[in-house]
Amino acid sequence: MATLKALVLGCSLKPSPASSSSELLGREVLTALADHDVDGEVIRIADHDVRFGVSTDEGDGDAWPCIRTKLLSAQILVIATPIWMGQPSSITKMILERLDAELAESDEQGRPSMYGKVAVVAVVGNEDGAHHVAAEIFQALNDVGFTVPAAGSTYWVGEAMQKLDYQDAGPKPETTGNATATLAANAAHLARLLSVNPYSAS
Repeated sequence: MATLKALVLGCSLKPSPASSSSELLGREVLTALADHDVDGEVIRIADHDVRFGVSTDEGDGDAWPCIRTKLLSAQILVIATPIWMGQPSSITKMILERLDAELAESDEQGRPSMYGKVAVVAVVGNEDGAHHVAAEIFQALNDVGFTVPAAGSTYWVGEAMQKLDYQDAGPKPETTGNATATLAANAAHLARLLSVNPYSAS
């Protein structure tokens, strides 16, 4: 069985070395994917000078082109985001805006550049909104060509208006662990199907 590649984009507002619950859940997704012969890495966007914009390269030291190169070589994209005010983080939204540029890009067969890639989402927060956040991200990623597997999200949401983070939650809830395992199995399965039988150029 061929090894697939996954890229986890950690969309915490905090740069390293600050701890990040969303990055932790993203890493747990990567660990679960490893059980299905998927290798990969985590990039915390806040550690890189990614510019605002809607092109593949905003110039002047923009870090996105290097990250985009890694995305192009991966079969699975994982967006790991916190919830802020019921929304994906502003960094998540910036990444979605940068991916808008892919609507004008194509591969060697003339297909949109993100066709054949699978997208999944990991969400954490201490307020409501995990389903809303996943829905926003999935729609945007699907618009630019990503395919979403069944049960393609995992999340943990703590008690509203409290300060407990996922990384401090003690024993992790079985529901989140099960969702992460299912996400990984379905994402790897779908990515392999698409690698063998890709979409045709329209």
